[in-house]
Amino acid sequence: MGWLDKSATNWTRSAKSVLEEAEIEEDERSEESEEDTDGEKRKGTQGIIEIENPNLIKPKNVKAKNVDIEKTTELSRREREEIEKQQAHERYMRLQEQGKTEQARKDLERLALIRQQRAEAAKKREEEKAAKEQKKLSSSK
Repeated sequence: MGWLDKSATNWTRSAKSVLEEAEIEEDERSEESEEDTDGEKRKGTQGIIEIENPNLIKPKNVKAKNVDIEKTTELSRREREEIEKQQAHERYMRLQEQGKTEQARKDLERLALIRQQRAEAAKKREEEKAAKEQKKLSSSK
């Protein structure tokens, strides 16, 4: 009977360890199911195999009521450069209108010269017209 007692003891020990392992697995499954209900539903083998892919971008669906309006988004380099270029152009055009740029000064000088030439030409035409009138009046007398 010694042999039977020994095997029975081993059987009860192995049965106890099997039961303990089953309880541990059950606890792990319940923890996993809690995690699954918290996160998104897993498709295919995703529930079986845990993979951490750093390149995987999870879609972020934000409801309108949860949107942070005050949050500023960072612009890309190209967008930032484009905005800076537009602002610089606007600044230059404002200075141009005020006549503070070198090009504006040259344009104003040319404009003044053209106005002066036109005024002289108009005065000369008036004088010639007056001279013709005088000639006409003196020849008819």
